[in-house]
Amino acid sequence: MTPQTKNKKSRRLKWISRAFLIIIGGFITAYGLEAVLIPNSVSDGGITGLSITFSQLTKLPLGILIALLNIPFIFLGYKQIGKSFAIYSIIGIVSLAIGTKLMHHIPAIVEGDTMLITVVGGIIIGFGMGLALRNGGALDGIDMLAVLLSRKLPFGTSDLILFLNVFVFIIVSTAFGLQGAILSGIAYFIASKVIHIIETGFSGSKTYNIITSEPEDMVETIRDRLGRSATYKIVRGGYSKEKFREISCVINRLEETKMKEIIYEIDRNAFVIVYDVAEVKGGNFKKHNIH
Repeated sequence: MTPQTKNKKSRRLKWISRAFLIIIGGFITAYGLEAVLIPNSVSDGGITGLSITFSQLTKLPLGILIALLNIPFIFLGYKQIGKSFAIYSIIGIVSLAIGTKLMHHIPAIVEGDTMLITVVGGIIIGFGMGLALRNGGALDGIDMLAVLLSRKLPFGTSDLILFLNVFVFIIVSTAFGLQGAILSGIAYFIASKVIHIIETGFSGSKTYNIITSEPEDMVETIRDRLGRSATYKIVRGGYSKEKFREISCVINRLEETKMKEIIYEIDRNAFVIVYDVAEVKGGNFKKHNIH
């Protein structure tokens, strides 16, 4: 088998695996809607929320409305983001529409307890939508719009989804009332946080930038105790004009407590800046045992 054939096969398998995970995400979201939110007069956000509202008002099938109302956003995704994103999103939206049809008459798994409804419903739909977004697609037109805006604005996808849904919940209140709209907003707020977790990973990573008077000891201790390498960058104080070596090191969240202990032990007066990191690739960045 030639390298070109191997690469082609690898791309095909990657495409199939992503499409499969997006389909799973669509069905998970449909389950959250039909088994938790809709039976308790709580809506979703986005185009799906609008579809649920119009379905309640017009009695038209929810799946058909989800498919029709998302068409303009699929076209927007194709023109502004790319062909593959549009295709993956079509797969996700069709899966969601079919899932709501198949699960329409399943019994509710939670009833009566409004707090439990919003938490369980938000977690389920957030997991499904996050799974789709993580694999290159979207289950909702608002998601596509948020992905597009996140490329032009200094906000994350989940934050923009939450902002855009404020306007959706105003419309939702016409079918479910003010209480239903408020509960829908709470459920989707929870969903947005779950989406963020799924997008960035459960453990996540952080970058530590450290300016210390003991750079050699700090780097050596980080290497010995965390198994992490670090880099140096020469920086100069704006007032003192003194040169310093700034240490930069990427760790996962599980190692953060140990990192703080090391910094405090070596130089409790060190100047430290910490950044969240969405993704780390390349090099030898792997999870290490903390000792």
